[in-house]
Amino acid sequence: MALVFALAQPAEAQRAELARARTLYNQRQFDGAIEAAAVASKTPATADAATVVLARAHLERYRERANPEDLSAARAALGTVRVSNLDARDSVDFQMALGEALFFDDDYGAAATIFESGIDAAAAQGPQTGEAMLEWWGSAIERHADSLERDARIAASGRLRDRMTRELAKNPGSAAAAYFLVVGIRGAAEPVEAWNAAIAGWVRARLAGARSATLRADLDKLVLEGIIPDRVGSVAADKRAQEESDLRGEWAVVKERWK
Repeated sequence: MALVFALAQPAEAQRAELARARTLYNQRQFDGAIEAAAVASKTPATADAATVVLARAHLERYRERANPEDLSAARAALGTVRVSNLDARDSVDFQMALGEALFFDDDYGAAATIFESGIDAAAAQGPQTGEAMLEWWGSAIERHADSLERDARIAASGRLRDRMTRELAKNPGSAAAAYFLVVGIRGAAEPVEAWNAAIAGWVRARLAGARSATLRADLDKLVLEGIIPDRVGSVAADKRAQEESDLRGEWAVVKERWK
C-alpha cells in the first residue's frame, strides 16, 4: 500500500498541474499555461491532454505577439499527441488547434475543412465551444473565399450562408452565425439580402447575451464599409453620393430604433 500511495502522489500532482494549465489558459495567462502544461506533459496519464493545452497556449500567444517560434512550437506539440488517449472534449480542442495552426499559416481552405468537420462535436461540448468552432470556420471560409475567382467565391460564400442559416435555426442567439450569415450573403453577391440580414442581426443581437455589443459593432462596420458600398456600386456615378447618404441614414435609424 505504501508503494501505491507513493506512486499516486506524483500522478495527482500532474493532474493538478493539468487543471492549473487549463485554468491559466482560460484566464489568458498563456506563459503560465505553457509552463504548467509542460510539467503535466511529463506524466503519461496527462501527457496528451496537456500537450493539447500546450499547443493551444502557444497558438494564442502567437496571436498576441506574432512570434513564429510559438507557431512552430504549436505544430511540433500537435505532432506528438496520441489522439486515442484524448477524451471527447480534448479531441475537440485538438481539432480546433489543428485548424488554428493552418489558419495562422494562411492555409484558409484546409483550416475551413477541419473546422467544419468539428462543428457538431464542438457544439456537443457546450455552447461556448460550439460558438468558437463556428466562428473559426466562418473566418476561415471568409478568407478563403477572398482568394478565389468570382464564381468560386460566390459558391464558397453560398456554403457559408447556408450553414449559418441552419445554425441560426438551431440557436437564434449565436453571434457567430448571425454575423457570418451576413458575410456569406454579401459574398454570394446579394447586397440587398445582406442588408436585410444585417438589420435582422442587429435587432436579434440581444439574444447573443454577453456577445451582443461585439456582434453589433462587427455588423456596423460590415454595413458601413462593405454592404453600403456594394449597394451603391451599381448606381449611376452622379447619384451615388446621395444614395450612399440615404443608406447611411437608414442604417442610423435602425440603430436608433433598436438600441
